[in-house]
Amino acid sequence: MATTWILTSTGEIADLVELGRQRADVITAVVVGDAEVAGVDSAITIALDADIPVEALAPVVAQTVSAGADDVVLVADTPTDRVLGGAVAAKLDAPILVGVRSLGEHTAQVSRFGAITLQTVHFDGPVVAIHAGGSAVDGEAVAPQSVTGQPLPARVSAYDVSETPDIDIAHAQRVICAGRGFENKEDLQLAQNLADALGAELGVSRPLAEGYGWMPRESYIGVSGQIVAPELYVAIGISGQIHHTAGVTDSQTIVAINNDELATIFDFADYGIVGDLYAVLPELTAAVQK
Repeated sequence: MATTWILTSTGEIADLVELGRQRADVITAVVVGDAEVAGVDSAITIALDADIPVEALAPVVAQTVSAGADDVVLVADTPTDRVLGGAVAAKLDAPILVGVRSLGEHTAQVSRFGAITLQTVHFDGPVVAIHAGGSAVDGEAVAPQSVTGQPLPARVSAYDVSETPDIDIAHAQRVICAGRGFENKEDLQLAQNLADALGAELGVSRPLAEGYGWMPRESYIGVSGQIVAPELYVAIGISGQIHHTAGVTDSQTIVAINNDELATIFDFADYGIVGDLYAVLPELTAAVQK
């Protein structure tokens, strides 16, 4: 029987486990650090000292993963875990697949061009697949086997901690996104009020994050930013250019608010409100709060 290997430094692997179960594989998690994991058949932990970065243990992870020709290696789409996946791919001389949606026996379906289209990829040997990690798996933690190895000679010398709150738009069930229809940074509070009323995360279009710097880059939604698929997506003051809409096509319900009745975003929306966001948002927020 083939094995699905899951690499993680956080233990948040629910989506990876679900992807691995598509192949009916034995699932083995390789955990860097002290995170506990459930939902897998076996686990291997690699101790992480406080002053050593996770990336320094990439060679140890690569040595631990003994993937065969029929195996796949799943990696959460985070900067740290991608380093681990890269080390394993180099050791195995294996391809790396990004945007994986489903897995079969020597096949994978991957999204292209921001999920505008899907492509079936065939491979003959082991492969490293990048996919959203998801949350921690509920259930009893699997008792791990410990391994050791020599990390790279790297040490953490200092921490520069940002005061910006963490944003987890990729896994949010409800998302509000603000675009260039907002005239001032302070006006984003109108969108935040609606997000709070709906229990949603607030994101922005690319210009507001990378052009104006009103929000951190991880809040930018679009084909080269965050790809989201919530149950509810509300686009406010967004025209609907393809580089944005390609990042939200898998949303279950899309609501658009724009003062231009010819805006392209209405072609993608399930529901549309034509009006001035400065008038619409306070009324909509009040209605939700009732």
